[in-house]
Amino acid sequence: MKIKVTKMHGCGNDFVIVDYEEYIKIGNSFSDFAKNICDRNFGVGADGLIIPKLEKFKSGADIGWYFYNSDGSTAQMCGNGMRCFAKYVYDNKILDKKVFTVETGAGMIKPELLDNGLVKVNMGNPILEDKRIPFKGERKLNILDKTFDITPVSMGNPHCVIFIDDEPYKYAKKYGRHIECHPNFPEKTNVEFVRIKSDNEIDLCVYERGCGITLACGTGACASVIAGVLNNMLTHNVKVNLPGGTVFVEWQGTQTNTEKNVFLTGPCKYSFKAEYEYDIKPYFNYNKFLEV
Repeated sequence: MKIKVTKMHGCGNDFVIVDYEEYIKIGNSFSDFAKNICDRNFGVGADGLIIPKLEKFKSGADIGWYFYNSDGSTAQMCGNGMRCFAKYVYDNKILDKKVFTVETGAGMIKPELLDNGLVKVNMGNPILEDKRIPFKGERKLNILDKTFDITPVSMGNPHCVIFIDDEPYKYAKKYGRHIECHPNFPEKTNVEFVRIKSDNEIDLCVYERGCGITLACGTGACASVIAGVLNNMLTHNVKVNLPGGTVFVEWQGTQTNTEKNVFLTGPCKYSFKAEYEYDIKPYFNYNKFLEV
């Protein structure tokens, strides 16, 4: 079965977008399809799968999406994916406007295509209540040989932000997967390792829930800035350096007034358009097989 797809990325965080109406061919097996097409050896290779959804939404949103991680799990929101999705929707004339609303698992999100080629996304308000993140337990985690002070944040999806003085990638590689599945996060969590360069610039590496280490994470960038503001470490406009590139996060919230929208601005690029030959069969996790 041939399915038309588009490959895009935001700072190296890459996604396969199924061309509109092509998703009908997949049926109800979106999760298996995501695992197959996102596989970097046997598929196209991507951190996630995005499928446009057009219908009448109770929220009044202009359009919606299905979003799947590379392991077949669903995610409520993805900042880099949203920027790619916005450009795809506009360029393919699915919607004929540069500012519109998208129904997601995290609620309604509002992207805007800027004249400089970047995409700015209103990510909504952060969620800081433990029950809604969801998170339980103390704000210290004992992982392997370290005790981490953490700041849990939700951007519609859970995040565990950790400030360090060392190289973020090294920490993400050693500790990320252990924290992702920590029992204090009932729905697992994205894990952010943040090194502060100044009060308006950080270096960041994210171990993403359902993906592992990625070159960029938009919601992770937002969560990191929010945590930095709440801990009196960062200003309200921050340059975020990720392994795959740079994004900018603005949040005017304070410790006493957190009900402020978060804005994420960054690039998105096309990689290619293609026809993917999809062989409908259960996904074989060869990595798990090799570990036996």
